[in-house]
Amino acid sequence: MRCHIVIAAVFWSVCVDSRKIRGISLSYKRFYRERKSFLCIDGSKMIPFEHVNDDYCDCEDGSDEPGTAACPGGRFYCTNLGFRPHYIQSSRVNDGICDCCDASDEYNSHTHCPNSCSNLGQRERADVQGQMRTLDEGLRLKQQLIEEGVLLWREKQAQLRDLQQVAEDLQIKLEEHRRRKREADRLKEQTLKALETANGGLRRQNSTVTSMFQILDSNKDGSLTVDEVQANVAFIQDEERVLSEEEAVALLGGGHQMDLSMFQHTLWNSLRTGDSVKIKGPHGAPGSLVEDDPNMKAAERAAQREASSLKKVEEAYETANMEISDLRMKLTIDYGTDWEFLFLNSQCYQLKVYEYTYVLCPFNQVTQKSAVGTEVSLGKWGMWAGTPENQYSQMRYESGEPCWQGPTRNTMVTLTCGTETALRSVKEPSKCQYIMDFQTPVACQPVLKQRGIHSEL
Repeated sequence: MRCHIVIAAVFWSVCVDSRKIRGISLSYKRFYRERKSFLCIDGSKMIPFEHVNDDYCDCEDGSDEPGTAACPGGRFYCTNLGFRPHYIQSSRVNDGICDCCDASDEYNSHTHCPNSCSNLGQRERADVQGQMRTLDEGLRLKQQLIEEGVLLWREKQAQLRDLQQVAEDLQIKLEEHRRRKREADRLKEQTLKALETANGGLRRQNSTVTSMFQILDSNKDGSLTVDEVQANVAFIQDEERVLSEEEAVALLGGGHQMDLSMFQHTLWNSLRTGDSVKIKGPHGAPGSLVEDDPNMKAAERAAQREASSLKKVEEAYETANMEISDLRMKLTIDYGTDWEFLFLNSQCYQLKVYEYTYVLCPFNQVTQKSAVGTEVSLGKWGMWAGTPENQYSQMRYESGEPCWQGPTRNTMVTLTCGTETALRSVKEPSKCQYIMDFQTPVACQPVLKQRGIHSEL
């Protein structure tokens, strides 16, 4: 009889211990020390200890039934030795489905659950080792890119200094060419005034009746003919047209010739007033003297030459200033604490997703190109948008082209650690809002290595 009592006591002790331990993590074991009473973890109720794991929910927080499905809000702890421990909802305990890899959640069901924790742990450890190798290689490549970034930054600074010196030299040349052009223009103006003065004297000379008659009398026979009038006289409104015979006869007073006396009382008056007709050539057009004068031609060529030289220097000066402005803008961008992201500037990476090709140009813009060649802006460089712990983990591109009846397009680019620099994925989780996964060695962080890409194994 005493032997039966001892056996029963031992069996009861094992049951209590089993109920006490099942579904509890080591960190919560202190709440379940065997005693006469059990205090619900939320402190709301005291119950007899034998009511723990008795498949009846006594505590509002479900803490008295960690190993059964009695409490709707309860949690069951999967120890999963060899793999990662985790919690499941108590409602899944003994439901005939294996949730814990160590099969501890199906301790009182007819389902046979093999313990797969060891295999899962081995696979995860292999994955972690692969990630660690990738991280090691990524950090090695990142260090190279940091060194290249420092050199590139110095090159950009030197390039800026050189451009500034070029701009200063061009400014000096610009002032010199402007002075030379002013001098050439002044010489041209002086030559023109001298010719106009000389031409005015010629016009005064031609203002006498006799001198004008002699100009028209080409063969110097003392009379003007129809042919001579057609050759030397033109209508002011149509200088290029040759007078018809009838028009020439009309100017000759109705005849086919006239002498000086008749000229003085007819054609001379029309030529002197200049209302309808004029003498062709330099005698009737003062400007032609200017155009044909060799000094004037030389002055014009010199002025044109100086104007052309000035324009070239102005264009070079403008180009240099544009390059300076562009380079200054690039140098104001945050390329990381060690300029490790500088190499991405002026680079573009693309990825084809179905009928679209997405192009990411870091620190510039993001575009989407359709199969027919239509290109749409998905945003321009805005800012770093990562977490306070790692602000360089995300890029924000904003103010892209507006969507039809929607917002403007924006793109968030998440940088992930990898041994290559490439655009890995593009998604549109909401209308005109895009997310991209951009892999690059410079996204690898030593803190990941220090944590060992933490996994509870």
